[in-house]
Parts: sequence; C-alpha cells; structure tokens
Amino acid sequence: MKFTLIIDDEKKAMKIKEKLTIKDVLKDFDIPLEAVVVKKNGEIVVEEEQVDDGDIIEVIRVIYGG
Repeated sequence: MKFTLIIDDEKKAMKIKEKLTIKDVLKDFDIPLEAVVVKKNGEIVVEEEQVDDGDIIEVIRVIYGG
C-alpha cells in the first residue's frame, strides 16, 4: 500500500505493508498529536482515521502565540 505524506511542505512517498491509523503515522515521526491538525485527501480527520492506499495525508503544525 502506498500513500503520500506531507509535513512542512515536504512530500514523502510512503510504502507500508499493514493498515495504519493517523495516530500510527504521527507516532512513527515523533509528532505529538496535540501540536498538529491532519488532513486526509483535503478533509480534516481524527487520529483514529484509517490510512488507505493512494491517500494524501497532510500534517499541519499548530503554532501557539499570544
């Protein structure tokens, strides 16, 4: 199975053998769930969302300020 992962405007073609969730992908890249919003094929999704073949997963970092 293949999908595209976009982090910080950098595209990465990913190949995996097993089904993953968004949470699994973030964990593999040491990205804290609390610090990002994730889009799957242009739609905002929750961490339990399954990654499917051909998906485009975009990780958007949330910036805090005051």
